[in-house]
Amino acid sequence: MTSSSIATAIDILKQRFGDQLSTALSVRQHHSHTTTQIKSQIPDAVIFARETADVAAVVAVCQEHQCPIIPFGVGSSLEGHVNAPLGGVSIDMNAMDRVLSVHEADLDAVVQPGITREALNNYLRDTGLFFPIDPGANASLGGMAATRASGTNAVRYGTMKDNILALEAVMADGRVIRTGTRAKKTSAGYDLTRLLIGSEGTLGLITELTVKLQGIPEAIAGGICSFPSVEAACNTVITTIQYGIPVARIELLDAVQVRACNHYSGLELPEETLLLLEFHGTKHGVGEQSEMFGEIATDYTPHEFKWTTDQEERTKLWKARHDAFWAAMALVPGGIAMSTDVCVPISRLAECVEDTRRDIEETGIIAPIVGHVGDGNFHTLPIALPEDVDAWTRIKAFVERLSERAIAMDGTCTGEHGIGQGKMKYLRQEMGPAVDMMLAVKKALDPNDILNPGKLFN
Repeated sequence: MTSSSIATAIDILKQRFGDQLSTALSVRQHHSHTTTQIKSQIPDAVIFARETADVAAVVAVCQEHQCPIIPFGVGSSLEGHVNAPLGGVSIDMNAMDRVLSVHEADLDAVVQPGITREALNNYLRDTGLFFPIDPGANASLGGMAATRASGTNAVRYGTMKDNILALEAVMADGRVIRTGTRAKKTSAGYDLTRLLIGSEGTLGLITELTVKLQGIPEAIAGGICSFPSVEAACNTVITTIQYGIPVARIELLDAVQVRACNHYSGLELPEETLLLLEFHGTKHGVGEQSEMFGEIATDYTPHEFKWTTDQEERTKLWKARHDAFWAAMALVPGGIAMSTDVCVPISRLAECVEDTRRDIEETGIIAPIVGHVGDGNFHTLPIALPEDVDAWTRIKAFVERLSERAIAMDGTCTGEHGIGQGKMKYLRQEMGPAVDMMLAVKKALDPNDILNPGKLFN
């Protein structure tokens, strides 16, 4: 890859795409933006794709001239996935945002990659169906598939890998393939669908998704409960999961995060560790599940579990949870953050979160803890002023210890953010020789390394 070959590719693409291609600095900067501390690395051009044929045309030109390609959804990823460390072309798929078909009887839909989860669910509302994966940010489904996202509903509905039946993708050689059908199961050959899910745009560019849908629950109950410690809250979660209570969402906010949410969202919650829960089912069922959780909680906290089926009250609390990132950022005006997450077996959750909380205190940093703790996944958000060199030295050491702590507990350095650029150093530590097999797959499918280079692997 050379600057001249990239320039040649862009000149050819200009002739093909006209005003669908931009080299304006502001546009290129937007397409490398990141909400974390990772430095932006801008592409040489941005192409706004409208259909699969556009993506295939870009790949054909870029393959011939060995020009890097970086897929872009809405830019909500957190590990530098949309950066262009080697320059090249960013393919913006926001305009590929149509629902192509909905099969209500089969509980599935075929969509383009640029549609966001909120837009899809708004489209589906009158059908009585919804797409359950909710990573918090209003991400595009293509990006969610590429990073194997999950989120607040994962404890009941699984992750993106569990909710995609098939993909259409443009491969590095320009071929458009389908990885499966709408059948609910198959034993036909390699599972290419799951090979591409979580590949972070390094093996192929997703241009269409066939996703599973769920029926909108008859009733939803939600509630909150405060705890005297992070450990007590985590032990409550472990007991709840072990009892088999079908909780839909169970989120943890530590005292620092609760204080941030109170200020940012105008709440008056006790500034202690908090669990925020939601149950889906029948009116009788969600009431019974709420009461069962309340009984479990009494063994770990003096506080009462307060639950409700009132939509307005639930919406206010979940809006605050979804705004937790911005609430935390407000703790350090002018600061930047290093958003990170890990996931451990549920039996090690309390130990891992408590060790992490203690590490934060001893390191002397501001790092709220939130988490989708029903599946052992939690996040920290260390924040500091960009010019505070000492703080950032301590933060980076803390994140390294956190990742290593999770791996040592038979967990993972990334529960749902992906590897990207930010966690490349931990991939081999976690996966060992399996990384060599990943590299072999990458070499076989993308021998010239044009698809999102500089991600996943050093």
